Amino acid sequence: MAFEAILFDCDGVLVDSEIIYVEVEREHLARIGLKYELHDYMDKFQGLGSTDFWAALDRDYQTLGKGPLPETFGPELDAATQERIDRELEEIRGIKELLDAHDGPRAVASSSRLHRLTHKLQHTGLFPYFEPHIYSGEQVANGKPAPDLFLFAAEKLGIDPKAALVVEDSVNGVKAGLAAGMTVWGFVGGGHCHDGHGEQLLAAGAHKVVDSHDNLAGLLRSESTAA
Repeated sequence: MAFEAILFDCDGVLVDSEIIYVEVEREHLARIGLKYELHDYMDKFQGLGSTDFWAALDRDYQTLGKGPLPETFGPELDAATQERIDRELEEIRGIKELLDAHDGPRAVASSSRLHRLTHKLQHTGLFPYFEPHIYSGEQVANGKPAPDLFLFAAEKLGIDPKAALVVEDSVNGVKAGLAAGMTVWGFVGGGHCHDGHGEQLLAAGAHKVVDSHDNLAGLLRSESTAA
């Protein structure tokens, strides 16, 4: 089928930021006694909305018998993450070529806070490809894995959710797209993706998995031809 629109997650799909977030977060959490194996951390937190992410961290921290997270932790983590983003962030290879070739309706639907989301897209030169259809989990009641954000993006685009394609790199994102009634393709071309990542996305319900934007472009051409 030919899709009426494509809804892209941002981190790990458009920009190679997930690996930065994971490294900085695990490093800072270890300093306050919260240590996670890489795969466990990814499975638990990747794709969560900001509110759910911080609530889960706070619960884990309280299991250590230390009370709520220190008030200074959030601002310190934000500052460290922003410094790494400004210094290292790049778009994922092939995304601009894909967007140039497929210029139909599209949007970004990300769990990132809106100001951060906008900054990352501007920093990598991707902002003009999506503006004004750039949507954050801050704009809906429930973050991923709830369907709210994808349904909100579809409404703004004026399309039937069933005619949308979601491109996601996280289990929570896949679940959100499926709950919205959309076709979901998993993406494992980010620097954070590990062996078995694609299998996890398929197990969560992704209809297909692609490992690069070149391959994604090929699949989109095939779908368009088949239609």
